[in-house]
Amino acid sequence: MCEYCGCQALATIDELTREHERVVTLISRVRDARRDGAIARMAELAREITTVLGPHTRVEEHGLFPPLREEFPEQIAVLEDEHRRIEVVLADADGPFLTDPGWPDRLIDALDLLREHILKERDGVFPAALAHLDTEHWEAAEKVRAEAGGALPRPAA
Repeated sequence: MCEYCGCQALATIDELTREHERVVTLISRVRDARRDGAIARMAELAREITTVLGPHTRVEEHGLFPPLREEFPEQIAVLEDEHRRIEVVLADADGPFLTDPGWPDRLIDALDLLREHILKERDGVFPAALAHLDTEHWEAAEKVRAEAGGALPRPAA
């Protein structure tokens, strides 16, 4: 993904970016499963996406977004709304998908939104964070990460 602004030099952004990359890979696998008519596999992959996004979203919403909200209130509100819309569809992978023939299409639509959302964060939020956050903000974001954990192994220091 993005490497042009230098924001990945920060551990917080690097980890969020690696999570985005994992999610993009999983989205591709969901599309393959949809093409093959493997609805249960789609649900399994949706649950894996949820596992990655849980701590990821917490870091964004409690670490990065608060200090950016004053300068970019509309953009942050849109991103948080997108988080909720995506979460609702992903949550259906825990069972309701079995009785809802429209769920696979809703999942694909939600993952299309998620892909666009990732691009907004990569090209907007992360560079804005690099420009606007100070050391105290980054330390607060790292504290949120430490509390939230993550679905991916952290790189060796």
